[in-house]
Amino acid sequence: MSRIAYVNGRYQEMRDASVSIEDRGYQFADGVYEVCEVRDGRLVDMPRHLTRLQRSLSELRIALPMPLSSLAVILHEVVRRNRVRFGIVYLQISRGVARRDHGFPLSRVKPSLVVTARTINPAKGAENAARGIKVITVPENRWPRVDIKSTALLPNVLAKQAAREAGAYEAWYVDGDGFVTEGSSSNAWIVTKQGRVVTRPDSSGILSGITRGVLIEALEALQIRFEERPFTPAEAADAAEAFVTAASMIVMPVVAIDGHAIGSGTPGPVARRLREQFHRFAAFS
Repeated sequence: MSRIAYVNGRYQEMRDASVSIEDRGYQFADGVYEVCEVRDGRLVDMPRHLTRLQRSLSELRIALPMPLSSLAVILHEVVRRNRVRFGIVYLQISRGVARRDHGFPLSRVKPSLVVTARTINPAKGAENAARGIKVITVPENRWPRVDIKSTALLPNVLAKQAAREAGAYEAWYVDGDGFVTEGSSSNAWIVTKQGRVVTRPDSSGILSGITRGVLIEALEALQIRFEERPFTPAEAADAAEAFVTAASMIVMPVVAIDGHAIGSGTPGPVARRLREQFHRFAAFS
């Protein structure tokens, strides 16, 4: 079956879908995006994703191309047309098409909207979670506004590639003060030997992950002790457990950091439990 994309008002086969070469998303990465999990054909935590989308657009002064209710219809329709049961739906909005100029277009332009969806084999994710993943650390080199879910992801691409070349799955950024910020495409967590789950506050150098927010609510409901504070790679290496969170990974145990085994070197009980329980606390639509 051919994959279907929504591009600026039209549902098209992927091979025919395109945007202008003068789209500012292509020229300047002048746009934002969201990735929403699809589980059993339903969208997971879509309202939270759309709320964050609005915030990102507002920070870049890009207009929402249509009401959120209409956008939600398109997301569901792209998932339906692609027959995605388990996977992701991807949404991108750029400032639009204009003559190449670094400043905002002098005349009003319509934002560009692209939506795609694809299947992800849930068995593959389960295999990774059962085995655990490895991460490396890299120096923080991104612009300060990582709280905006911008399409300007070249530092993230290079960090992810560095991880792959090192035989790891993910890279954790470390800031100038020596603290872990987040992963190249995930939020970073540890579990201390005292059983406290720790992650960096979302007001300080990280993207406020949707999965992260839901998991914090789950921790409270499950009566698991939780702290929002920075931690160092050394503390992570000495932790009982570590894991990452993202819409495409849910909760993924980390078993090694920079070649150093975490805990027993196998996925820990807290990460496993949180992965098993996560969707009890997520919203479906």
